[in-house]
Amino acid sequence: MRFTKMQGTGNDYVYVDCLAEPMPERPDELARKISDRHFGVGGDGLILICPSQKADARMRMFNADGSEAEMCGNGIRCVAKYVYDHGIARRSPLRIETGRGVLILDLEIADDRVRRVRVDMGEPILEPSRIPVDSSMFMPFPDNRIIDFRMDKFRKIPTRNGVLEPMGLDCRMTCVSMGNPHAVFFCENVSWIQLDIFGPYFENLPLFPQRTNVHIVQVKSRDEVIMRTWERGSGITLACGTGACAVCVAGVLTNRTGRNIIAHLPGGDLELQWNETDNHVYMTGEAVKVFSGEWNK
Repeated sequence: MRFTKMQGTGNDYVYVDCLAEPMPERPDELARKISDRHFGVGGDGLILICPSQKADARMRMFNADGSEAEMCGNGIRCVAKYVYDHGIARRSPLRIETGRGVLILDLEIADDRVRRVRVDMGEPILEPSRIPVDSSMFMPFPDNRIIDFRMDKFRKIPTRNGVLEPMGLDCRMTCVSMGNPHAVFFCENVSWIQLDIFGPYFENLPLFPQRTNVHIVQVKSRDEVIMRTWERGSGITLACGTGACAVCVAGVLTNRTGRNIIAHLPGGDLELQWNETDNHVYMTGEAVKVFSGEWNK
């Protein structure tokens, strides 16, 4: 099976062109094996590029633990690069089918190759039942949204060695879906938070029926943030595109940032805009091929 390793802002996945290769019989099992950074190719997961009846191609995304996710913002930029660079569809914008629906992607092309991609990520989802969040665990909140909701009872996180109290953390949480669920927390300094403990604790709370991605965010200015991510099913990653979009929305809703921001992630920067006219979130970032190979296991 031929594959291509690609990354967007350090969020790396193994891509299989299912227009040229047979569809894997067990993509969940393949994702676990091929994502292993010691015994496999290594990556944050597996992305299948499939035929579509309604778009230029269809993206299916599997986390490193084998679970299938609805969307991946960094992954879809790389899908667009593959589709254009390999001649599957030589146009801009491209239309890619995802678990979120069909998304529109504008390509920045240099030397006949895609370098950067601007993705229309659609409207943010804020209703608890659609994120989803179990709202029965909350007191009533304004406008049926979870915005800056106080999480004091989770201020102390139980661990094997006692209790963790995250330093400099604002214990208010904002929840957003960009086709997949996100919980956003703001803090004084992202380096103070033990994300390897904080992330999985919140990912697996009963509050989130389908688990959740977890983000900690440090605001530098109205148009600039630093963020770190624990991705549902993959753990700590260098970037999360849908998460950066959720952070942009959360910043506006809580009056911490403006509608146009740059998010600094360990893997690089993403440009975000929550457009007031159409209520859509737009994300711009790089798409990079790392290498291609053949998987024989």
